[in-house]
Amino acid sequence: TPMMRQYLEVKSRYPDAILFFRLGDFYEMFLDDAVTASRILNITLTSRNKGADDEIPLCGIPFHSAQPYIAKLVASGHNVAICEQTEDPKTVKGLVKRDVVRVITPGLVIDTDTLQPNENNFLVAVVSSADNCFGLARLDITTGEFRVTQVESIETVRSEIASLDPAEVLLPEEEEGVALLSALAQVLTHRVINRIPAWACDEKSATEQLLATFNCAGVDAFGFKGLPAAIRAAGAALHYLLEAQKGVVPHLQPPITYHVSDYMVLDDATRRNLELTVTLFDRSKKGSLLSVLDRTVTAMGGRRLRQWINQPLVDIERIQLRQQAIAELVEEPLLREDLRALLDNVYDLERLNGKIAMANANGKDLVALKVSLQQLPQLLTLLRSLQSPLATRLVQGIDTLPEEVELITRALVDDPPFSLREGGVIREGYHPGLDELRTIRREGKGWIARLETEQRARTGISSLKVHYNKVFGYYIEVTKSHLHRVPEDFVRKQTLTNAERYITPELKEYEEKVLGAEDRMADLEYELFQAVRQQLARQSERLQQTASALAQLDVLCGLADVAHERRYSVPKVDASDVLIIRDGRHPVVEAMSLDERFVPNDVELDLEQNQILIITGPNMAGKSTYMRQVALIVLMAQIGSMVPAASAHIGVVDRIFTRVGASDNLARGQSTFMVEMIETANILNHATPRSLIILDEIGRGTSTFDGVSIAWAVAEFLHENEKVAARTLFATHYHELTDLAVTHQRVQNYNVAVKEWSDQIIFLRKIVKGGASHSYGIQVGRLAGLPQPVIDRAREILRNLESGEYEAQGAPRLARRKGKLTEPLPQLSLFAERERAVNERLDEIDVSVLTPLEALNLIDELKRLNR
Repeated sequence: TPMMRQYLEVKSRYPDAILFFRLGDFYEMFLDDAVTASRILNITLTSRNKGADDEIPLCGIPFHSAQPYIAKLVASGHNVAICEQTEDPKTVKGLVKRDVVRVITPGLVIDTDTLQPNENNFLVAVVSSADNCFGLARLDITTGEFRVTQVESIETVRSEIASLDPAEVLLPEEEEGVALLSALAQVLTHRVINRIPAWACDEKSATEQLLATFNCAGVDAFGFKGLPAAIRAAGAALHYLLEAQKGVVPHLQPPITYHVSDYMVLDDATRRNLELTVTLFDRSKKGSLLSVLDRTVTAMGGRRLRQWINQPLVDIERIQLRQQAIAELVEEPLLREDLRALLDNVYDLERLNGKIAMANANGKDLVALKVSLQQLPQLLTLLRSLQSPLATRLVQGIDTLPEEVELITRALVDDPPFSLREGGVIREGYHPGLDELRTIRREGKGWIARLETEQRARTGISSLKVHYNKVFGYYIEVTKSHLHRVPEDFVRKQTLTNAERYITPELKEYEEKVLGAEDRMADLEYELFQAVRQQLARQSERLQQTASALAQLDVLCGLADVAHERRYSVPKVDASDVLIIRDGRHPVVEAMSLDERFVPNDVELDLEQNQILIITGPNMAGKSTYMRQVALIVLMAQIGSMVPAASAHIGVVDRIFTRVGASDNLARGQSTFMVEMIETANILNHATPRSLIILDEIGRGTSTFDGVSIAWAVAEFLHENEKVAARTLFATHYHELTDLAVTHQRVQNYNVAVKEWSDQIIFLRKIVKGGASHSYGIQVGRLAGLPQPVIDRAREILRNLESGEYEAQGAPRLARRKGKLTEPLPQLSLFAERERAVNERLDEIDVSVLTPLEALNLIDELKRLNR
């Protein structure tokens, strides 16, 4: 049929998308699209020409409720092409023209009701260059954000993608895209990948696209000078967006160039191990750092806080600006609460602005905008009383848009319906022509009521009624028992089982007048609403600026609120190499309802004497909690927050590395130990003296000797290699590593204190100087329920193993290397005398001729000498 030929022609242009083909009040899907969609959406699959050779599978959904279905398809990884009628069916004879008006992909969802309000929905484009540079562009169509960077390592690209958590990633076609897909496989798992034509990623094409879209003379205006890979990534993302939206994205901001060196680098392993935004095991926000710090009351504030946590600052001035603003808000609790109360009435201005700009906003959205803007005059009055420089900047960034508030107030009713086509959106008195049509409708309906009364009196039929339906219009209904009273001027229109329906010339005339008024009224209301929406869309830039300032204010107030409640302090942040924390606390653990009081702890790191802290102690004593809390306090300080500590002095950290816990990657053929070694290699290859390294149990996944050897060598490398001599917390159960403090100047031993009482161990949770004397692993095994014979034998084996830790000269065996430690160490000289006595006694005896009883007696004698 002509309609199917039209469908197939449109579908041929969008082979990778499920085509929603508008037919009247439905979106129809045909052929393979119908089979796929019916399965995912759980809707009925039917067919045309059923049973014939040319049977066509089909299914459909109502167009007015399509958004939930679209969201479900997109969440399943499918693109959806929306094909609308581009002509009015009432004015066209024959086939109505249809075309795709937009393509919806996971990274280009515009229906904000289906998105998480506190999370960005990023589309990310990545390209590479011959000189091993990489361009990365990100955009969020719901807010208009468009940011671009160029980096010099694939590891940094992985870190950025992990930070952004994009809904969709774009890679070039052909060899470049294949290589990138392979290099980024680890962070692209479970993400939607789409390809961009190679020509769209070309620097020349990308430049032309950027200049044409933003009406600019040169790309240097965007900060792209000397950044060819950034230009290509920006052009690729822009091409994909404009193709999908048919060139209509008026609220998209010009691209802003940023440099990753402006932020602390956090790789994917560190984000997971520190549980910044989700927990490690169930991927839930509850239990993460974000869950503790998020006191925001607006969706845009929630998104901004997430960005701050994922991108801590390294610029000391910017950190201090945030600190000053938060500290001032902490000191003004009543003012802070008033600000938060006003912000609580502000809707998501960023996404409202996007919906307005793309003509996707309804009456309720515009009223939400009005309510939000009405909070701003009072909010500005409060904000002006603050003195911090950042608060002053925020005042300058907030625009109250009074003309737009007045326009919405005049034009729209206070509680408009969701639908724009059913009327009732425009306020009485806004437009004289609309008011006149409403009067005609009201009077016409009143006339119908009067007509019913008159006809009852005229005919004597008390049950006579005047009704209306969409099929027949207005009619007079008379039951069959009264048909003999029907006047001659009644014209029969329909026969029912128990009644007849009639029309009169007079009723027909009024019907045309009333119904014509209703049709014209609905059309005029829609036109007036569109005009209001278009006028607001012209203020997109002002709205974006205001939304950004309010998002920042919301985050600052929220961080001040949690700091006030939990007694956080303002850390000193500078360019030194020290990291000193007094009475530090884990921000998440201390917020939990635990059976025991949280015990604060200190830490002191620097590059002079305390570069590497070897931390020993039993399982469950709190080593991992301690190390994570240090990392989280540093991160909080560098987002500008106050921190859970009595005091803190933090020399800016350029990146945090963590190697914590055991996990495997079976899908990539990597064992637990291989994952551990890959993460450790990444740390050793990329750390700098400004980094903070958290190492927990290096070498556990292999044999004891291998593990101890690797752990020792890693610690030595961090100490001796000037390029990676970073501040390091190194937790281990290998007590042999405590000997590093004997042989290396900047290594210090600390342990988690425990109390032994009646063969029991009590965890004190306190970090104290010195190495642990025991691991208490056997005691922990006993607490876990290991049989007593196993416990007894384990203790015996442990004594045998520990007796071989030192050389005859008293030096730690692990420290021995070619040309070193030929003389006994003074600290260990006390062992030399003991071992000399044992050796002299053995020299006196030929052990090969001893009887079993003599051998046992000798063993007891040697034990006494050794004690």
